[in-house]
Amino acid sequence: MDSKSAVDIDQLSINTIRTLSMDAVEAAKSGHPGTPMALAPVAYTIWRDFLRYDPTNPTWPNRDRFVLSCGHASMLLYSLIHLSGIRRETAIAPHGGVDQSKSQEPAVSLDDIKKFRQLGSVCAGHPEHHMTSGIETTTGPLGQGCGNSVGMAIAARWLGARFNTPDQTLFDYDTYVLASDGDLMEGVTAEAASLAGHLKLSNLCWIYDDNAITIEGRTELAFSEDVAMRFGGLGWHVERVADANDTVSLKKALEGFKARTDAPTLVIVKSRIGFGAPKKEGSHEAHGAPLGAEEIRGAKASYGWPVDASFLVPEQVPVHFQRTLGDRGRLANDLWQKARGEHAQAHPSLAHELTECLNGRLPTAWDTQLPQFPTDPKGVATRISSGKVLSALSSQVPWLLGGSADLAPSTMTLVAGAGDFGPHAHAGRNFHFGIREHAMAAACNGMALSGLRPYCATFFVFFDYLKPSLRLSAIGGLGVIYILTHDSIGLGEDGPTHQPIEQLASARAVPGLSVFRPGDANEVIQMWRVVMKRADRPAVLVLTRQNLPTVDRSLMGSAEGVSSGAYVLLDPPGGATPDCILIGTGSEVSTCVEAAKILSQSGVHARVVSMPSWDLFEEQLDSYKESVLPTAIRARVACEAAGGFGWDRYIGPLGRFVGMKSYGASAPAPDLYKQFGITPEAVANAARASMETVQASSKK
Repeated sequence: MDSKSAVDIDQLSINTIRTLSMDAVEAAKSGHPGTPMALAPVAYTIWRDFLRYDPTNPTWPNRDRFVLSCGHASMLLYSLIHLSGIRRETAIAPHGGVDQSKSQEPAVSLDDIKKFRQLGSVCAGHPEHHMTSGIETTTGPLGQGCGNSVGMAIAARWLGARFNTPDQTLFDYDTYVLASDGDLMEGVTAEAASLAGHLKLSNLCWIYDDNAITIEGRTELAFSEDVAMRFGGLGWHVERVADANDTVSLKKALEGFKARTDAPTLVIVKSRIGFGAPKKEGSHEAHGAPLGAEEIRGAKASYGWPVDASFLVPEQVPVHFQRTLGDRGRLANDLWQKARGEHAQAHPSLAHELTECLNGRLPTAWDTQLPQFPTDPKGVATRISSGKVLSALSSQVPWLLGGSADLAPSTMTLVAGAGDFGPHAHAGRNFHFGIREHAMAAACNGMALSGLRPYCATFFVFFDYLKPSLRLSAIGGLGVIYILTHDSIGLGEDGPTHQPIEQLASARAVPGLSVFRPGDANEVIQMWRVVMKRADRPAVLVLTRQNLPTVDRSLMGSAEGVSSGAYVLLDPPGGATPDCILIGTGSEVSTCVEAAKILSQSGVHARVVSMPSWDLFEEQLDSYKESVLPTAIRARVACEAAGGFGWDRYIGPLGRFVGMKSYGASAPAPDLYKQFGITPEAVANAARASMETVQASSKK
């Protein structure tokens, strides 16, 4: 191909991306056309010259990652997926652990693009990784893609340190991110950039679209910082490109990234939103709405494009993508598969471990070293028993790894002997995320997307800091484990700012999230058993600071009932029919047990139900749920040191809730429980009141 032909095909490819994006947004009557029009040359340069990606195997483990953090510009990504011929894939293993089921169907067809933003379309308004092959992560909430990318870069380093050998390099991939002004304004991005700079993640490149436009208008309304200086201060290497259409300068900047070995790279690219639109170029009017037929015709005319053609894909453009991205990616994938075969022959045990990791499976003996907790009236805090279980699991599951937001000594998440992951040590499994809950959770999503099983920890009251990333864990089915300690007023003297009240209700409201609040050390063991088996579902582990009695299981129900979400812990002696049901979670399970003893002294038969996980209980058969909470027993009490929102479903209109109706206070935990009326006596009195209400209603 001569130089003129090369220029022609490059420009033709770029304009195809632009026009597909405009046409799709116009057809949908909603969307964001301006950024794809501006960034088409940038994305094209990455995919044409740098991205190591095999379109026939979208989950090849050592592929480079491309993240569109500014997910509102989703048509840019759908156009690239379509033009590069990425195949729709039914993955046997989500991370390329075994051969994939190869489909000849495109991941994004032209018909899919024509149905952009329509019900059932694989081209959703924002990229959804669990819906469409070729999408590395779900983006749209600004900053989340940036945070995820740090986790992806971390995973590449850790996988390389674990599985690379002197003879075979199995993991050395790079991660490229397109980020907008909005991404850079978000706090999660600042945290993620700080973490990446500290870790010297030189395999990470963010390309910042400096178009100076947001929804409200010019960014100068709210954003006037020196971005280059900020990132330089965070330890990043910075490159600049004065014009997004200058693909030669773009290539030089990305070569600058490839040459770095000591820092992540930020490429600041000046662009014109809505490039080519005669009236809306450079205006916020090109950001979040269709351009309109007249403006589209004008833009196409400026590109030298047939003005009346819609969804036009010149046949030579997909061929060009295959000859650049496709050929390069297939060759790299073939060489990698060969290296993996040689690796398996030379290191069979390590190769087996890698296969299990990428397949999302657990090692055969993963739960054989779990601790045992004998009956103990004084007991142990569930954060401590959880730490012991975590350490035992870590010794058996090498890809179970994570850390805390500077709270490991309190959350009990530092695993002895596992080593630290740091700027110059990538094999360690203890992560020090710093006081960055937002970035910690977002990075863990990126690690989960890369085949690892990450956990992150902080105090439960800071659940709200990491909630946006946790929500995306649930949407995407990412098995991130959130270890959240100091779960109630029971933490004591730190006072109401640190005592979670409404967080349990908020966590339980998240679809696709499992929430556990175990009642003793043996429930903690069973909780971890459940969580480890569900790699496609995030979990919140809500744990105490204060000691909880380890109950005598010879006298009470087996802790294995945790796997059903709720179970009968204690029934009246002699098979007597219960007069009432007392339901507790976490530290209040023992409160309910003591209340049952008080009631028995006055001849009232109480059943005690431990309910560590609402969502797990809701998954059970109706017959099981009826066996635990018989509808005939309407006198019920729920006790939990939190707000009562949501408990009506289990206690009904005649039941009572014993818990918090306000924020807490600063005092020792026993004083707080008395002050706020969360005591065995209060539960017993509530049970009597409920029984009286039931009796009165029966007479009506």
